[in-house]
Amino acid sequence: MAAPFKPTDEQRRVIDHPGSAFIAACPGAGKTRVMVERARKLLSGRPTGRGIAFLSFTIAAVSELEDRLRREGIVETPAFPHFIGTFDAFLWQFLIAPFGVDGCAAKPRLIPDKDERTIQPFAGAQALPLECFDRETGDAIPTMIQRHGFRGKIKAHETAARNTRARFLQRGELDFADARSVALARLRDPACGAVLAPAFAARFLELIVDEAQDCNPVDLEIIAWFRAAGVPVKVICDPNQAIYGFRGGVTRELGQFAETFGADERLPMSGNFRSSGHITKGVVALRAPDMRVGIDEALGDYREESTAIQILSYSGRGVPSTIGTKFQELVTAMGLKARDCPVVSATRRTGANALGHPQDSGVRDLSYRLAVAVSDFHFSFELGGRKEALVAIHRIMLELGGQMGGRTYHQHLADADVSPDAWRPGALALAQALRFSPERFATVEAWHDEARRLLAPLLPAGGQSINQRLRRNGDLDEALSVAPASGHTARTIHSVKGMEFPAICVVMSPSTAKGIVDFLTGDAAVDNEEARKIYVGASRAQRLLVIALPRTQAPRLRDLMAGMGGAVELIAL
Repeated sequence: MAAPFKPTDEQRRVIDHPGSAFIAACPGAGKTRVMVERARKLLSGRPTGRGIAFLSFTIAAVSELEDRLRREGIVETPAFPHFIGTFDAFLWQFLIAPFGVDGCAAKPRLIPDKDERTIQPFAGAQALPLECFDRETGDAIPTMIQRHGFRGKIKAHETAARNTRARFLQRGELDFADARSVALARLRDPACGAVLAPAFAARFLELIVDEAQDCNPVDLEIIAWFRAAGVPVKVICDPNQAIYGFRGGVTRELGQFAETFGADERLPMSGNFRSSGHITKGVVALRAPDMRVGIDEALGDYREESTAIQILSYSGRGVPSTIGTKFQELVTAMGLKARDCPVVSATRRTGANALGHPQDSGVRDLSYRLAVAVSDFHFSFELGGRKEALVAIHRIMLELGGQMGGRTYHQHLADADVSPDAWRPGALALAQALRFSPERFATVEAWHDEARRLLAPLLPAGGQSINQRLRRNGDLDEALSVAPASGHTARTIHSVKGMEFPAICVVMSPSTAKGIVDFLTGDAAVDNEEARKIYVGASRAQRLLVIALPRTQAPRLRDLMAGMGGAVELIAL
């Protein structure tokens, strides 16, 4: 039986705080427990018919909180009058679905991959994804078109991009960024806002926004609107874990937002219940130099763990598989299970290199993409990775069948009203049938022949043959490999955010390591999101933290982390 919850003084202040608050929480601060207890306190009186809105930015974080609330008997099924879900889902349910899109008679539909739609203004023109063009103006984004190697006149593409976005809106097809813009415009409108403000205040006792460092500026403005509308808002975040710059995430803006709260409304949570004392001290060194004023206190079950942080120093221009070998040795020595201890990095490819796993070399033909997707499915021990792999397989099946019709993947699903239950069994059967192993396939060519046999029935009549669509590819042996029965998984840092593991190995690539260490040591003043990714990855560790980086930077990081007072060891590979 679990021990009764005894909150720290900091946790108690958050639980008891009656109004809006900005809560800066360190990794492992027990945020979920505190949110549950805050809900218990809010709902302990007589029923009022009003609920609490619990918002976060990932399905995993929402699921964990919802499960805890139900197990504690605080929220029933259905959850009404409460709302438990992602920020996106909240906006859609309350500000998009009931009102639709202004000037559009069609029911709004969510198409999250709109930006993947290709823009090709005339036959023979280079195709560019819609994401290369500014949402407001339609003008080309120089860095994006350079990334795609575009040369020549861009005006026709810009016109086509503007027309494509207009058609999307005319059909009521929105992605998440569109939904935010529509929602914010609705709140900003004086007449609409005057009606919505009292309605929301009457519906919700409090709005709790977890992982608020994942907000973008539009999100912060929406949160500020609710606060001004009279809905108490609890904003919970770790500013050091802001790693969503690619979607307009905030760093400086979050600090400015915090300043809009009074001194008595800015509450810290600096007790770490996840990690050992050595790890708790060491990860402080991975924060920006001006964010190391205090060192978090280790309070959890592993606070007395004696294992030092391990810095692995590797040589060469690439990430070697000796990293995975050494990590497995360290994990085994502690009696931990390899499959519970991932290797994480900014990109999946870096982690795959560290483990000697097959990787996606960037080849785009259907044969290679199929091999990568099948390998990813069998190398992914976690549910999220397997879902992504099945989606990739399903997309290939649709492309072969000629069913996409120039639409994005999610457009097709919406137009055809296809549910996961309808397509997933077929994709799963294909993934299982094409699992690569010496016992089943003597050669890569034999695997390829079987893939052709299984997929040939999908081809439309009168089109290209299966041999033309699934061409021979000399790189298939790089994508296909024998999936181990057990072992470490390679995961991106974004995918493990909010999770915890007995041990974790964080890998820096040669291309980013110097910039990260320069920033952490104060030798580079420019903000470095890559450094925050390392902080996020490292702070997932409970008992063992391993960080691998090039030998030119490893001693610098070792000295910096040891300077925080924890035990740090350097191992040359």
